[in-house]
Amino acid sequence: MTLEDRCCEIEPSTGEIRGPSIATQVLRLAWIVPGVALLCLALFLSIGRTKLSQSGRELVVIFVYSTLIGPLSAILLTWISKRFSEKYPRMVVLVDAGALLLTATVGVLAGSVLLQWMKIAPRGAFRAEFWDSWPFAVLITLMVGMSITTYETLRYKLHAAVLEARTRQMEQERAYKLLAEARLSALESRIHPHFLFNTLNSIASLIPSDPQRAEDTVGKLASLLRFSLNAQQRSLVPLAQELRVVRDYLEIESTRFGERLRYEIHTPSAMDSIQVPPLAVQCVAENSVKHVVAQRPSGASIRISGAMNNGRARLEVIDDGPGFSLGSITPEHGLGNLVARLDLLFGGQGKLDVVREDEKTIVRLSFPAEL
Repeated sequence: MTLEDRCCEIEPSTGEIRGPSIATQVLRLAWIVPGVALLCLALFLSIGRTKLSQSGRELVVIFVYSTLIGPLSAILLTWISKRFSEKYPRMVVLVDAGALLLTATVGVLAGSVLLQWMKIAPRGAFRAEFWDSWPFAVLITLMVGMSITTYETLRYKLHAAVLEARTRQMEQERAYKLLAEARLSALESRIHPHFLFNTLNSIASLIPSDPQRAEDTVGKLASLLRFSLNAQQRSLVPLAQELRVVRDYLEIESTRFGERLRYEIHTPSAMDSIQVPPLAVQCVAENSVKHVVAQRPSGASIRISGAMNNGRARLEVIDDGPGFSLGSITPEHGLGNLVARLDLLFGGQGKLDVVREDEKTIVRLSFPAEL
């Protein structure tokens, strides 16, 4: 158990973290002395008063006084701590000293009466017993009481410093989280206009030659825009929903490029509920359409596949283009935004890789599989 765990408590009404009060600590420690005194006193009395030596008598006197003074001091210091510690932090030391002087005096008075009754002190020597014991009782009570109070005050300040440090740490972590969410929102907002303009260009190229297909494409565009707007409120979406968007997008682009754009999508049904960043696969597919299909008279083939491996999801967008390097991608590029989003959402566990295999370019997304 750490120091923070020992000194921190949860306030049930507010849920705030707080430390134990000085009063609680003083009361907890102050009962140790009288508790031991009671046990020792019972031990001495069990052997009979007639068998007490002078040293034994002195021990019994000490135990009686400590038993009477200790609890009273603890109770009074607890009450003072609750009432005056926060209101008068500088004057509370004098108040504590006065309280200890009072409890020592009352304890010695009561102890003198008790010792007379127990026949440990000579009869008729009440005043002598009181004045002989009072100076030492006051001195010891002040020394012990003020030492405990000072110790617990310093301990309480340490607790407060630990709590303040933990509070600042929690606030800093919350600020980092809000910053990450703000950056994620900004990155997503850059993607949506880019996607919209490309889709509108596809529709514009279709209207003169085939109005009916243009109308159908407008319906697909409306569906895509609805998803795009909803995606602003979510950082992850089911893969099945993401692939529907990709399919609609590729269908829209097919109305523009015709047979130049050939595509297929094959993912296991078990991956339909896997959570992915919205428009992540669409962004990679759009990159293939823009830089391969649109740039070659013969067009290109695009294949989208998925697989699971050791709790990680892997999505691949494969085309037969010349390939490229992620090092040449700027942060403002769609893939650059995707890399930043993966980093924010998954940390070092989210990756975007580009590899060449069998004269094909494979853009691979890999991240923890979250359902």
